[in-house]
Amino acid sequence: MTPGRPPELLPIGGGAHLRRRRLADAAALNTAVLANLDHLRPYMPWAANAPTLPESEQLSVRGEQVWDKGTDFMYLLGLDAEPDVVIGGFGLHGRIGPGALEIGYWVHREHVGRGLATAAARALTGAALALPGITRAEIHCDESNAASAAVPRKLGYTLDRIDSAAPTAPAETGRKMIWVTGS
Repeated sequence: MTPGRPPELLPIGGGAHLRRRRLADAAALNTAVLANLDHLRPYMPWAANAPTLPESEQLSVRGEQVWDKGTDFMYLLGLDAEPDVVIGGFGLHGRIGPGALEIGYWVHREHVGRGLATAAARALTGAALALPGITRAEIHCDESNAASAAVPRKLGYTLDRIDSAAPTAPAETGRKMIWVTGS
């Protein structure tokens, strides 16, 4: 592991892993997102429009740039038996202020309910809290997104607060749950 950066590969058990997102993954990521748009649109504002392959390539390049800067760490969820297939996207995001990283995630509709999001978020929590200067990890989700809220609950995160926020996706209520772990 490079100082100040999490591991590029995180085994999560159950035959699955998180790996650092690279430009070479853009086509597989694009395929996965396109196959899941209806699944993602209710809660993910970025899923409102189908991404083109060039847009997925630009997103992957930006992901590599922020990783190299040490501000955000973008991962893809994959199966050990099918290493080139993308079944989800995860990230550690530095958008919530100093000393903390926010964990974001989505899982392919054909792989929900298997504990993959929980296992991956557990691995990312450990990786985040192992970084120098990071003392807190957070998971944010809309109050109506029961599946996403189940992840921090299972991991022992504390519901710190519910903030009012303008809905950005069709199923959102405007009540954002802020789950916290660490000091």
